[in-house]
Amino acid sequence: MDNLISIEVAYGLPEQQFLYQLQLPYGVTAKQAVESSPLLNDQPDLVIEQVGVFSRPVNLNYLVRDGDRIEVYRPLKADPRERRRKQVEEERAESS
Repeated sequence: MDNLISIEVAYGLPEQQFLYQLQLPYGVTAKQAVESSPLLNDQPDLVIEQVGVFSRPVNLNYLVRDGDRIEVYRPLKADPRERRRKQVEEERAESS
């Protein structure tokens, strides 16, 4: 049995997407997988804080499985709950 798994590491910017196919040893974490990819060479200022597998957020210590796509998420510009709260407040002010 081969101790390698095949995975993808993905990262997207508004103007460009990055997708890397890798073969790594069984037992690597999501963080190790991202660090093993060329992504940090292509995006040297990138800070890995949030990752997911097929759109499902996972911990950086998540053990990667064969066939996983590790997605590196950008930080949110605005908290969606805060943005929605402000929108509701504005709508209420307009209707008063």
